[in-house]
Amino acid sequence: MATVTLSQEVSKRAGWSVFMGILTAAVGVVMIIYPLATAAASTVFVGSALIVAGVAQSIFAFASGTAGKFFLNILLGILYGIAGISLVASPGIGLVTLTAVLGAMLIAEAVSETFMAFALPAGAGRGGFLVNALFSLLLGVMILVQWPTSSVWAIGTMVGVAVLVNGVTRAVTCGRISHDVRALGRSAAAA
Repeated sequence: MATVTLSQEVSKRAGWSVFMGILTAAVGVVMIIYPLATAAASTVFVGSALIVAGVAQSIFAFASGTAGKFFLNILLGILYGIAGISLVASPGIGLVTLTAVLGAMLIAEAVSETFMAFALPAGAGRGGFLVNALFSLLLGVMILVQWPTSSVWAIGTMVGVAVLVNGVTRAVTCGRISHDVRALGRSAAAA
């Protein structure tokens, strides 16, 4: 019976993580190629999550300490539920609405990032905040200027890019870990 060393186990698991990263990146590419289907699925997912959140909020309302908090939590649960049911029942309209919200959020993020940049001392990452603010502003304006037609590509493409970047990051990071662990094992064996 062979004994598996820690470095062999880590290397094996990192190998699987590299594979999963590559698979995730491939799914991201498919999502970018089919942005409308990705956006529709994302809209239904967000709607479903809001329905679950509405039910949970309504249940948690019974743990409220006062009548005011109880009714506020029930109202919030109902609003979550209505928003979720609306998104699931009409994903097309929901997608158009979510795209407008996304464009507005990106512009708000750009303003926020700009304020944060100038709150930092010069040279303390201010440039990174300003670059992020510029890209957020440009993307937000691009989405809103082309709205509602941007609904066809905006959310699906952005979700696809996020999944692609996540997969590539995972594959590269785990590949590096696997490489380093093997190198460490070789150097330990040589010593």
